[in-house]
Amino acid sequence: MLTFLGILLIIIGLLTLILKSIIKKDGFLNWFTTNRSIQFTLLGILLSIITGMFFYAEAGTAYAVQFVSGGDKMITTQGLKLKWWGRIIPLSYETSIKDVILKDDVELPKSSQGIYNRKAQKWEFSDAIKAEISTSVIVGVNINDEKVFLNMADRNRSESKLIYGRVLPNIDAAIKNTCKLMDAQDYISGQASDFDRYFRDQLENGMYQVEQYYESENTNEIVGDTTTIRKINVGKSSKQKKFRIKRNSDGSIARDNSNTLKQYGLKIYQAQVTGIDWEESFDERLDLQKNEVAQTQLEKQQAEREYYRAKKEVAKGESEKAKERARLEKIQIQQTIEAETQAKVAGFNLIKEKKQYEVEQFKAKSKKVAADAQYYENAKLVSAGLTPQERAEWEYKTAVGVAKEIKDLKLPSTYIEGSKDGNSGNLLQSLIGAELAKKMMEKK
Repeated sequence: MLTFLGILLIIIGLLTLILKSIIKKDGFLNWFTTNRSIQFTLLGILLSIITGMFFYAEAGTAYAVQFVSGGDKMITTQGLKLKWWGRIIPLSYETSIKDVILKDDVELPKSSQGIYNRKAQKWEFSDAIKAEISTSVIVGVNINDEKVFLNMADRNRSESKLIYGRVLPNIDAAIKNTCKLMDAQDYISGQASDFDRYFRDQLENGMYQVEQYYESENTNEIVGDTTTIRKINVGKSSKQKKFRIKRNSDGSIARDNSNTLKQYGLKIYQAQVTGIDWEESFDERLDLQKNEVAQTQLEKQQAEREYYRAKKEVAKGESEKAKERARLEKIQIQQTIEAETQAKVAGFNLIKEKKQYEVEQFKAKSKKVAADAQYYENAKLVSAGLTPQERAEWEYKTAVGVAKEIKDLKLPSTYIEGSKDGNSGNLLQSLIGAELAKKMMEKK
């Protein structure tokens, strides 16, 4: 802007000097005196000099300054910088490139410095299904290596040439190769992440070299549910041409490195597919497929529900059997414990009776031992000799006892007395003695 203003002032100054020398009388030209015309010219020259010497570096932009002397320099900081009438090539640190799917007459967003938008293109997948693919790619320049940056700026001369001449062709080649490696059916069946991975890997490291191969289209399929497995023979198979990534002899991926973004020191910060608009025929097929999948899932869920319901009934029966078994075992245990208790009680009672019998035996023996001891003591006393007083007392007690026994003695009312030797009193004495001895034994 300042350069344009400076050139305009120079033209005005010089033009007024020339016109004033030709046209002598003019109201407007009379205001431009010779000094004023010279001042306008000098001011224009000054502005041109200032704009040629300085420029303002904006934030987020790297500049390659190419001096008139032949040297160049990289500037990455913002502010007022010297360029010495050299040429500057501004390049954004990060450049956003988007392919946008346009629908319902929606206008494409305008591109600007660091932002480039274009209409999404149609691409064909391996199974001949076409779709518009929208992508979002963010590319960054290498500002850590001044030599690489200046070489890239010198070869491309502007950011727009770099994007339209280098980056966008690489994006198109990466999308085309990735579509070759995948069927549309595979994409919607869970390989969308693989598509993004292939797409970014090719932008970063170079395009894949692909090769053709043939795959049997109809193969035997094993289907089944939780209880049944069946093998279905689908008949005669046919071959389908497909593409795959070519490999080197060591197993590494074969790439086309003739035109990669790495050559320009560019780094991929983001590369992904943001949307796909399938062709109408494929959308209709997808709808039918979704209905079939939904019906299959419903039938599978119903089959599994019946299966688990049967399992539930079996489990319920087993539970009831276990419950009844536990109840009977509990009764059995109770009866067993009661029987064992009764047996133990009977055993204890037997032991008790046995002990009591032994106690009685010991009591009887104790009494007998005490009586024998008393008898022995009396015998000893008698044999040892008693004092006259003790003997008199003992004889008294004996006499009293004998008299009592004789009183109570029951003798036969009739007996015959006779003896050849005349000892008729011996029989009566014998009877009395025998009865007394019997009484004594009964007391004992």
